[in-house]
Amino acid sequence: MEFIADFHIHSKYSRATSRNMDVKNLSEWAKLKGITLIGTGDFTHHLWLEELKHALEDCGNGLYKHNGIYFILTAEVSSIYSKKNKTYRIHNVIIAPSFKTVDKINDKLGRLGNLASDGRPILGLDAAELARIVFGIDENCMLVPGHIWTPWFSLFGSMSGFDRIEDCFEEQTPKIFALETGLSSDPAMNWRLSALDKFTLISNSDSHSPQKLGREANVFDCELDYKTIREVLKTKDRKRFLYTIEFFPEEGKYHFDGHRLCGIRWSPQETREHGGKCPKCGKPVTIGVVNRVEKLADRPEGFKPENAIPFKNLIPLEEIIADSKGVGKASVTVESDYRSCLAKFGTEFEILMRASKQDLLKGLPPKVAEGVLRVREGKVEIKAGYDGEYGVISVFGDEKPGEKNEQQLSLF
Repeated sequence: MEFIADFHIHSKYSRATSRNMDVKNLSEWAKLKGITLIGTGDFTHHLWLEELKHALEDCGNGLYKHNGIYFILTAEVSSIYSKKNKTYRIHNVIIAPSFKTVDKINDKLGRLGNLASDGRPILGLDAAELARIVFGIDENCMLVPGHIWTPWFSLFGSMSGFDRIEDCFEEQTPKIFALETGLSSDPAMNWRLSALDKFTLISNSDSHSPQKLGREANVFDCELDYKTIREVLKTKDRKRFLYTIEFFPEEGKYHFDGHRLCGIRWSPQETREHGGKCPKCGKPVTIGVVNRVEKLADRPEGFKPENAIPFKNLIPLEEIIADSKGVGKASVTVESDYRSCLAKFGTEFEILMRASKQDLLKGLPPKVAEGVLRVREGKVEIKAGYDGEYGVISVFGDEKPGEKNEQQLSLF
């Protein structure tokens, strides 16, 4: 069975999330997108956990169900700690096979910090110790380092992380078999590090609102049960893990280096030329993902390992519609057109990935159809994101040279 999965999301109990991040709305939006399996997010939060236990039907195979959508139990933990006289800030996603296991994890972590403070709790817990706790409770759990290149909170972050995964997880490293690439990098960037070849690269939305579900996701062709999905990820099975869905990494808010307050956006070469200092205020610029990848890479750009899982770059349909009209994505007319398109094709991913050119031209407004086809071919214009500022992307920018940036497509 082929299906799309988005493992990493958050609930309404996490900071800066929509009040609509509840089971009902998540299920409804997953259907609109064409997503079959989503992570619950935030199972460490007691109120959210109670909602999950009440709303989800146990499938008896490590997955749960609500209104035709499958759920897998997940949570993200922020570890902030000192090690060898350096402070590290690492985010890890925990995936668990049962509420019984979740209860044990929460009981243990709850003794080490305040789980009720936020849907994504902050603990002064070494990432290696977190792994020891999780795998000590249930060896069938999965622990996935989240958005591994983000400067401030990740495994390889320029401001917060390690140069080697072994230095982070120590003897627990062999139990880690999947890594989340994050919005500011794609698999091709990660392929430049031979040390990552043994890991399965996954992509998720890290969504804080239902509309952003699936902006990055994973496509499988296997049985819908926890054990099988874990086996596919652990063995990096290319026959059953078909590809990941990515948005263009330049769109990520930490792709390039820079200093947002001063409007400085630099490529790694420009950063080197300026000695890493902002020319306006003299402070160090935030080193982004491209620069960090280049620092750790031992392969040239364009290298592809033999066992690599393929990927596809996409842009959400609402953004394509907005750009085709030259309006903001929150416009009422964009939502109306979005719903109209789905009424004809069923789901967003059917339009973005599967529908034929002929069907798109027949069933969509001409410019929207053209936009979808351009995105499939990678014909987009992008100003890379930097220092917390999302990248700006335009599908039709070449046809509107005089138009202002705010009328172009601004992702998320």
